[in-house]
Amino acid sequence: MSQQKPFVSTSFSYETLEETLDIKPKGAQLQIGIPKEIAFQENRIALTPDAVGVLVSNGHHVTIEHNAGDASHFADRDYSEAGAKIVYTREDVYKAPILVKSAPVIEEELGLLQYNQMIISPIHLSVLKAELLQKMMDKKITAISFENLKDDSGTYPIVRSMSEIAGSAVMLIAAQYLGSANHGWHIGYRAYKSYHPGCRNCRRVCSKSCAGTGCICKSF
Repeated sequence: MSQQKPFVSTSFSYETLEETLDIKPKGAQLQIGIPKEIAFQENRIALTPDAVGVLVSNGHHVTIEHNAGDASHFADRDYSEAGAKIVYTREDVYKAPILVKSAPVIEEELGLLQYNQMIISPIHLSVLKAELLQKMMDKKITAISFENLKDDSGTYPIVRSMSEIAGSAVMLIAAQYLGSANHGWHIGYRAYKSYHPGCRNCRRVCSKSCAGTGCICKSF
């Protein structure tokens, strides 16, 4: 049985077409500033270089003050390689519409805050001075506190993480003060009774650390 050959018309032009793929629409690009903390005994920085790299890879712009991560042993080069912009004056970093801080706003920073700015940081509302809060309200600052952020299960993940860090570190700090370099008492851990006030997560982790050393633990 003979097969009919396909007919190719010369009136059509045959071209290779590009495949159409779904492209995820980009959201709004955020301008985020991370200042160097000047609060007393504050050595932290709000974001690590890896976290900054995630933001930059998603199309956001991050500005970091010069030497902001020195106390946390993160160099400017680490942030620059992650895609952040390094600025050398506090005024430049405070021009960002969104500020991310590891410490609450203090009085020395009020003059640098911009109107309608957003601040993501610890707030510590129970101990925040009324005058400072009023000045932030006058500038229409939107403050989002770490300690009040909830997840889908209704818990506070940042508070839980910080409490676990504090609870596990307390025994190391106690051991440092009990050492001979600090003129501590030269008796073993087992001779001590440990009392744990504070939040539930901190008490739980601290009690586990103390129990591992043989201490007598009491939580309240």
